[in-house]
Amino acid sequence: MLLGLLVIVLGAIAFAVQADAAVEGDGLAAFDPRLTEDFVAHRTAVLSKVAQTITFFGQVAVLTGLTVVVCALLRILTRRWRPAVILAVGMAGAAGLTYGLKVLIGRHRPDSSLVIGTIDTGFSFPSGHTLSSTVFFVLLAALLWYSKVSRKIKIAGAIAAVVLSIAMGLSRVYLGYHWATDVLAGWTVALTWLCLIGTAIHVIDARRDRRQSA
Repeated sequence: MLLGLLVIVLGAIAFAVQADAAVEGDGLAAFDPRLTEDFVAHRTAVLSKVAQTITFFGQVAVLTGLTVVVCALLRILTRRWRPAVILAVGMAGAAGLTYGLKVLIGRHRPDSSLVIGTIDTGFSFPSGHTLSSTVFFVLLAALLWYSKVSRKIKIAGAIAAVVLSIAMGLSRVYLGYHWATDVLAGWTVALTWLCLIGTAIHVIDARRDRRQSA
């Protein structure tokens, strides 16, 4: 539990540093314009289609629909409410954090002329697609890890969660919707929130075990 709390504190500090850099335009945020230019310079028709396909699954409506479907499947397949509740709480928290932090920081997106796709006029920091999809993929991998499937499937699920989370973040920069530090902040908040969820579950389970042994 102490390790979890330490990670949560470090995650909060890391986000605060990133947010300050985003607002001031210094630190890592100073490299954002150049990184965006590099992504734009390496665009191809094939990569653009791939990026658009990846980013489609990070849309609020799509992720919400997937969450509802997966929660229902988890309830049916496991015959327990807990996995479904964990996923639902995780995704609801991700949505709340995305909205609250975007409004709090108020950072503007890259110029709309760089965007491939529909223009988004909302705030950019942190990347909501990155934050929410990372929470979704990692929670699914974690639930799979603690299931009764084979170790190979567990490892494959963990690798897939990491690859898809990274791909989502990169697609947002490639398509011109976000600065690189928006994506970095999305990963930071997602992992911090996931650690908080894991720590809370550990505390709840520990208290339950103590009550049962008393």
